[in-house]
Amino acid sequence: MYQEATATQSLFLLSMSRPSARFYFNRYQFKPDNSFPPFRYPDDSYDRLWQRYGRNAAWTTMNTTKEVDVSNVTGSFDKPSEILQNAATPVANGANRMDFSWSSDPSLEQDANADGNATTYLLILYFAELQRVPSDGLRQFDILINNATGNDGSSQGFTPRYLSAAAVKRTVQGPGQHNVSLVATPAATLPPILNAFEIYAVKPMTEMPTDDVDAKAMMAIRECYALEENWKGDPCAPRAFAWDGLNCTYPPSIPAQITALNLSSSRLTGAINSSFGDLKSLQRLDLSKNSLSGPVPGFLAQMPSLLFLDLSSNKLSGPVPAALLEKVQNGSLVLRMDNNANLCDNGPSTCDQEKKRNRTLIIATVVPIVVAALLFVAGLLILRRMRNRQDTWMPNNSRFTSPQASSHIFENRKFTYKELKLMTANFREEIGRGGFGAVFLGYLENGNPVAVKMRSKTSSQGDKEFLAEVQHLTRVHHKNLVSLIGYCKDKKHLALVYEYMQGGSLEDCLRGLEYLHKSCQPPLIHRDVKTKNILLSADLEAKIADFGLMKAFADEFRTHVTTQPAGTLGYLDPEYYNTSQLSEKSDVYSFGVVLLELVTGQPPAVPVSDAESVHVALWVRRRLSEGDIASVADPRMGGAYDVNSVWKVAELGLRCKEQPSRERPAMTDIVAELRESLQLEVSYAMGYYSSSVSTSAIDLSTASAGLQSDEKPSDRLGQKAALELQQQHVDSESSATVGPAPR
Repeated sequence: MYQEATATQSLFLLSMSRPSARFYFNRYQFKPDNSFPPFRYPDDSYDRLWQRYGRNAAWTTMNTTKEVDVSNVTGSFDKPSEILQNAATPVANGANRMDFSWSSDPSLEQDANADGNATTYLLILYFAELQRVPSDGLRQFDILINNATGNDGSSQGFTPRYLSAAAVKRTVQGPGQHNVSLVATPAATLPPILNAFEIYAVKPMTEMPTDDVDAKAMMAIRECYALEENWKGDPCAPRAFAWDGLNCTYPPSIPAQITALNLSSSRLTGAINSSFGDLKSLQRLDLSKNSLSGPVPGFLAQMPSLLFLDLSSNKLSGPVPAALLEKVQNGSLVLRMDNNANLCDNGPSTCDQEKKRNRTLIIATVVPIVVAALLFVAGLLILRRMRNRQDTWMPNNSRFTSPQASSHIFENRKFTYKELKLMTANFREEIGRGGFGAVFLGYLENGNPVAVKMRSKTSSQGDKEFLAEVQHLTRVHHKNLVSLIGYCKDKKHLALVYEYMQGGSLEDCLRGLEYLHKSCQPPLIHRDVKTKNILLSADLEAKIADFGLMKAFADEFRTHVTTQPAGTLGYLDPEYYNTSQLSEKSDVYSFGVVLLELVTGQPPAVPVSDAESVHVALWVRRRLSEGDIASVADPRMGGAYDVNSVWKVAELGLRCKEQPSRERPAMTDIVAELRESLQLEVSYAMGYYSSSVSTSAIDLSTASAGLQSDEKPSDRLGQKAALELQQQHVDSESSATVGPAPR
């Protein structure tokens, strides 16, 4: 490129066409008069527009068809040989000079800069001898600008070489007319010639170039991902030509700094380049919708200014660095990483295979108080339309027995790997996947469906931990726990066989459940309570599942246990994450999130804009502070709910998330408050549907609130909810107190 175009100054042609300018074009060549249009691409690979100069009657042209060597022209883009195959020379015999001039253009306001210095102009003259000069001949001339030669000696006694290009550069300052003269020396026998010339104004840069570290990082990123197509020159300067996808700040007197980089949908492949970490002022980084692979690098958590990071829709794998998750938990970073199938979003504890070999994983479960939560859920269930669920996995020639009967008959059974392959038709139908491994649908000998959870090769659980999990699960029995039917420990194959939950997960259907910690001795903590881990039977009986992260106290008098933090983002207790002190209140925090999901119909991270999401608790708290319960409640309920009931549950969900954890209610208190809310909802629902209530059921065909007009009266989900609501209403009339939930 032109050497005079630097980080501190730029070049531009004076004017294509201005009345106040002497020339229409300030890049000239001397092809014959019939050469039109102007010489440009593809003849000039840089698409420079070369205008024919033909205004001086004292000049004539000369040309050659032989190629001119332009390799000696340094400090600028190569000039096309065809341009220099033509030259101007004086017409008259014996003429010994060529003169022309140009005037500065006042309309450009370049004659005086902000610092008071006059504008500088750059003149580039191109020469190449086109005739063979006889041995006794000489073409030699001086190059004068405003009657002065340059100080470098190149403008005195200049002799062009045969078919070899040369460039002479001169600068001049100030407004007005500037005169150029090519004057033959006394020893010359031939007049001067001129093949081409350009005139530029030199404009000092008012914006500083990009910070050196940022610029080097961007160059490395460009090279790594082959982003040459639209990234040229300085990344941030000039401001009008900053690279695509960049936002920069331009502080006075210091280099520009990169604050945002958007490479979404840029076809990036490979690992996340370490040069991103050198962008110390970067606040927003969007790498979504690419094919980036490998782990999430730890340096992302060390970027001091980073506020927003989008890694979604890639092929990343492994654990998310704990330091990055900590930033998410304390609110200093918004992180998006969905649609990465092999990425563990629960921290290193769910993915690290080697560090946890010597740690005994004690697995347990939480026994929920089912009646209060299930009835409360049923009260809202009647207000929603549920999709019809068909028993698509039922064998054609068999009938289901109850899950309880199935688990009782086959409890603690040890299966062989061969039996599992037969039960699952060679693991044909995958119905789920978790940290332990994939879950497949299978059938026992009597046709009862089961869920077979196979340990994956990447699972961190060893034989000891596996057997410990089996031991805990076989000693815990409750109607609201997914029953363990058996297990497999066959050489390298480890598997658990559970009863199959036909109704799907609570996230799919109900979005809420309540649970308790006092039903097992010693007490048990789930550590991963979320809507995905609460499954539904065909009769809408809710059961806790996914025991892979659960922890047991050593005895019932312990208040906490120290363990590596694990769980799911959005549900994970920040106090537990920061201190590694696990307590019953950690599950209370997660349950509070489930309650808020149930009330609002929102996910744990509620999107408030294209670039920002907030936790559902903050989203609810803001609206409750304004007294706007209608904007909090799930709009799919269509307003058919008791305001006091919904408000009470929303506030309860927020109290479950209080900091410090000792301010959170105990599960027994939560149950009592949920029952009170349920009574409000029951009273409201019975009054709302009083015109449709019979002695045996509620006619769902007229209970349109929250249901679509095409919902059938025989819908089994709605019928069950209505019957339970009605029975609860009768119970509340006959008893002044509510007894304990069934164990």
